Amino acid sequence: MSKVIGVAGSGIMGSGIAQVAATAGFDVFVYDLSEQSLENAKLTIEKYLSRDVEKERLTENDKLRILKSLTFTTDLTKLKDAYFVIEAVTEKMEIKQQLFKQLEEICSADTFFATNTSGISITGIASVLKRPERFIGIHFFNPVPAMELVEITRGYHTSDETFEAAKNLANDFGKDPIFVKDSPLFVFNRILLPMINEAIFVLSEGVASKEDIDKAMLLGAKHPIGPLALADVIGLDTLLYVLETLYEETNDSKYRPATLLKQMVRAGLLGRKTGEGFYKYE
Repeated sequence: MSKVIGVAGSGIMGSGIAQVAATAGFDVFVYDLSEQSLENAKLTIEKYLSRDVEKERLTENDKLRILKSLTFTTDLTKLKDAYFVIEAVTEKMEIKQQLFKQLEEICSADTFFATNTSGISITGIASVLKRPERFIGIHFFNPVPAMELVEITRGYHTSDETFEAAKNLANDFGKDPIFVKDSPLFVFNRILLPMINEAIFVLSEGVASKEDIDKAMLLGAKHPIGPLALADVIGLDTLLYVLETLYEETNDSKYRPATLLKQMVRAGLLGRKTGEGFYKYE
């Protein structure tokens, strides 16, 4: 088995996946269109590793070994020898499909492909491929180095070999997988995002203040962050896009996005990234 992992996309998720793969002993090629994104990813990984050294979870030699096994590139062909290529780019079906069509032409017929999508149809992405049986969903959670869970989702054509390879890879990465049917938003987001949406409905109906809605889930359910504060972290535009996808895919009115959410997105109040959402940020 090749010890090479390809990661396509160097944002928060891509850099986290790359770090985990390198920590597990793989040689990792991280691809992105943007040199700046790649540089940011490298700095982010170095910061996380340095913190682990400070907390004595890693030695300085471990950190240097991990960094040495990472290669950052804007040349997609560098991923040609990968055993597994994991994609972590924009959550748009067409963008993912185009990337995997390119990868299929570049990589070996033995390469496995995985998408880190949090809810787009695995079967749909794979529908443009010549070898959809070697395609699967492996959804990691943010921050990837710290979160144990991954959702592994088979598409219609995913082979048993690909499924077993994905399970083994998750174990190699030190993750604890759950196995999910190819359905809108899978498991975690299918439960979490409607909960956040309901919190927005509760706010818009004047049932309680935003502070008390968040306090209810912090103290009553022992969540680490309230649903409205979490919406600000996710980004209200991203939240709306994913909820609209769920609503359209299921055609079930219980998943309709809250009107207040739509209004806030139209007003440009997107959460932490714009400095204001349900809360204001410095």
